[in-house]
This record gives sequence, C-alpha cells and structure tokens, in this order.
Amino acid sequence: MDLVFRETLPSDIEGLFSVRARTRENPISKEGLASIGVTAESIARQMASGQVKGWVCLDSSILVGFCNGDAETGEVLVLAVLPDYERRGIGTYLLSRVVEWLRSAGSSTIWLAASPDPRMRAHGFYRSLGWRANGKKQQNGDEILTFESDRPHRRSISC
Repeated sequence: MDLVFRETLPSDIEGLFSVRARTRENPISKEGLASIGVTAESIARQMASGQVKGWVCLDSSILVGFCNGDAETGEVLVLAVLPDYERRGIGTYLLSRVVEWLRSAGSSTIWLAASPDPRMRAHGFYRSLGWRANGKKQQNGDEILTFESDRPHRRSISC
C-alpha cells in the first residue's frame, strides 16, 4: 500500500463527499450534507478564504480518508476514513495534522462533536487520544469533546 498524506486541494472536494458517504458509522450522503448547508461550493469557499483547511490520505490516487478543521471556531469539522483503511493510524495522523494547524491558527480551545454512545468507535477513539467531554451537547445529542494537550497525538502508520 502506497499511502500519501497532503493538504486538501479543491480538486479533492468531490472525493470528500464520496468517503463521507461510505464510512462505517455515521455515513452521510452528499444530499444529507446539503440539507445542513454543506455543499461543494460552501467547502470550496471556506477553503479559499483560509477559514477551513484539511488533509487527505490517498492510496495511489484514491482518496481513502480526510479531516477538516475551522480556524474561526477551533472545531474539527469532520474525520472520515473508509472502512478498509481503519485501524492503520490514518485517522490519528489526519486528526493530528488538523489539530496542529488549528493551534498554529491561534485556536485556544480545539473541539469536536461526537456521539456520546460508548458503542460507537469514535467514542473510544477520541478519548484514547486525550479528548475529553466538556459537559455540553449539541441539539442533535452529540457531545462536545475538547483537546487541550500541548503534545501532538501521533501514532505510526501501518501499511
């Protein structure tokens, strides 16, 4: 496997939708994302303004995972990895890149929203990396997790 990690390019946007729709837990279709205002155009606009930045993982030329963050809010917007690429350190690496960028952009509190259900993989994944619930929830029931450690949380990538 020949994995490549790099910043997200505008030409990757359609691939982001494809990966997001095919995640094992919590997949969301392009139409579902559009219903909450997330479109190719909105992502391209936010990327062009510098507000949103992300990193992708490619296997050869196929996009297999990505993570995006919002510098204005300090939020990790999304982390998604295709099922066949889970448990290889891809998500951890992508997340660490976004966290490092958010820190460098001046975010004092870095946060994300995730299911509070311990049966969901994300529940244990984020906590194992040092993310902690802050007691707040979004209207959809997702809890807010924050990451305030000064040390990066990278693991090695197994290919």
